[in-house]
Amino acid sequence: MSDNIQFYNETLKRHISFEEVVEEIVKYVNNESGGRYKITVGTDSEGSNETHFVTAIAVLRVGNGGKYFWTKSEKTFCPTLRDRIYKETMHSIMFVQELKSQLKDRLGEEFFWPARQMAGGDNKITVHLDVGKNGPTKDFIENVVGMVKGYGFEAIIKPDSFCAFVLADRHT
Repeated sequence: MSDNIQFYNETLKRHISFEEVVEEIVKYVNNESGGRYKITVGTDSEGSNETHFVTAIAVLRVGNGGKYFWTKSEKTFCPTLRDRIYKETMHSIMFVQELKSQLKDRLGEEFFWPARQMAGGDNKITVHLDVGKNGPTKDFIENVVGMVKGYGFEAIIKPDSFCAFVLADRHT
């Protein structure tokens, strides 16, 4: 992951690197290691030809709050809604791949194992997509969900994909 990418967190009130985001997530999980966690990554963009992509990473302690971090890309040319949705999806996939790799290194691979989930851990990492069954993005659902699944992750769409259409959207 590029050292140039800076994330922001409202609690910290400062920009931090991706590596510091990982460290903050690890501290959060280790603070209550018996908790259940859901980690999500979602991206949103503005509706114009030249657009910023905002990617949010959220970690939820199920039933007990959470925190999130976000970053904004440089402007990118996206002439169509299709281009924007596909690029949003690829931004999320890129971040979730690196995040899961880093978290496995820091928390151990068993953090994501189904056996731990069966024991009540239910820790999972998902990609939230800014597409839904209503509106103009409905035509892209099958393709972008397939892209995410092709990388081995679970895809969540609207109305449940809050990381993309709520958290990331706050900063577009």
